[in-house]
Amino acid sequence: MAAELPSRLFVTGTDTGVGKSYVAALLAAGLEAAYWKPVQSGADADADWVRCVAGLPAERVLPETYRLYAPLSPHEAARREGVQIEMSRFVLPKQKRLIVEGAGGVMVPLDDQHLMVDLMAALALPVLVVARSELGTINHTLLTLDQLRRRGCPLLGVVVNGPPNPANCRAIAHYGEVPVLAAIDRRIELSPAKVQALFSRYFGRHE
Repeated sequence: MAAELPSRLFVTGTDTGVGKSYVAALLAAGLEAAYWKPVQSGADADADWVRCVAGLPAERVLPETYRLYAPLSPHEAARREGVQIEMSRFVLPKQKRLIVEGAGGVMVPLDDQHLMVDLMAALALPVLVVARSELGTINHTLLTLDQLRRRGCPLLGVVVNGPPNPANCRAIAHYGEVPVLAAIDRRIELSPAKVQALFSRYFGRHE
């Protein structure tokens, strides 16, 4: 049985491209939550994709604090676009049900002094780590968990994403001392017609 999910949580990943937005879309739809990505870099906005595939109404997709267009780390995209990222501008929305998605991994720079993990620590939400299922994921996941623990971020668990790999799931749970809440496969295309059934398959129903 899936662990009970909190109504507000932060979705991070071991790297870029591991499926954070896929997991965030599942959770936003399944928990009937709002979605917020504090920092977006890249021409294609994750918020637009999440709204489309999860079938979220517009009012449940909150605007980014910083919207950058270069497909780069936020600190570099901001530098090239003449934007100064200020930590004081990140204000946690008041929605009772909220899925927050980070940019890249926990050590991605936001400015000259702050990393994504600094924002996560400041927001103080339970953190869900999305990891790949393939070779290399054990190292990346354990390093991510270590950094989160060093900063005192409350760990909810890990979602392993990709082709089934029970051995890697067991290793992450054992060496990371963390629950693997779901093993999902984002090769299954998301759509409003499928998202609730997929949420129930992976996470169960939560009130």
